[in-house]
Amino acid sequence: MNSLKQRLLAGEFVAAAWVELGNADIAEAMVRAGWSVIVIDGEHGTGDLEQWVAVARAVEAAGGEVVLRVPHGQPWMLNRVLDRGFHSIIVPRVNSAQEARVIADACRYPPHGNRGYAAPIVRASGFGAEPDYALETAHEETLIMVQCEHVDAVNNIDELAAVKGIDAVFIGPNDLAGSINRLERLRSPEVLELIEKVETECKRQGRMLATITGVERGFGELKALGYAFAIGINDVSLVVNGARAAAKDRDLAMTGSAAP
Repeated sequence: MNSLKQRLLAGEFVAAAWVELGNADIAEAMVRAGWSVIVIDGEHGTGDLEQWVAVARAVEAAGGEVVLRVPHGQPWMLNRVLDRGFHSIIVPRVNSAQEARVIADACRYPPHGNRGYAAPIVRASGFGAEPDYALETAHEETLIMVQCEHVDAVNNIDELAAVKGIDAVFIGPNDLAGSINRLERLRSPEVLELIEKVETECKRQGRMLATITGVERGFGELKALGYAFAIGINDVSLVVNGARAAAKDRDLAMTGSAAP
């Protein structure tokens, strides 16, 4: 079974890191540096499906676990990423129960859904090495998180969170703020009220919560609030912040004053 899903279902809080640059070596280095769960950002990051597969192979070879945020929730895209071996996915911009049902159905073979069948020849089954993949394994191992990142999703959260086959609701605070004209004002009372509404309803239904760090909430605060999964650092920020710090040290060493 999907070991990440097992950990979450067992009540473990999982902290993850983003990979935006689509680089397998960077992803492998992050795993070996202590980030055992890597989220490939297929929505805003670099690369295409085969590049994401290369990153996933590097992460898994280093002993890590991988999650893919897909660019969108169209069934053809979900079918492709599942066949290529991704069994933990985040789907952005899911605003209604109907959209969530389409996603859940597209990710599961009949009778649980309507995922297209090619099990014996795809990477997901080990190219046929797992003969029971379609009938036994796939349904149990697939982990689906849907992003609640628009005020419409918040207004529909009671029905959305109840959709069978959806494992977690992932709050996207930045786009959620933007949907009510509060972009980059994540501490505004209106944004906090929407986040709290989603948290309350998901807890009431026993649905797992996921999000990013921020809004003055780190991994510890999110764990205490009952979240199951959170994503923090990203490779772009690590490179940029490291480069800025090194440039500051260089300028201090050469001139005695730091660059702005």
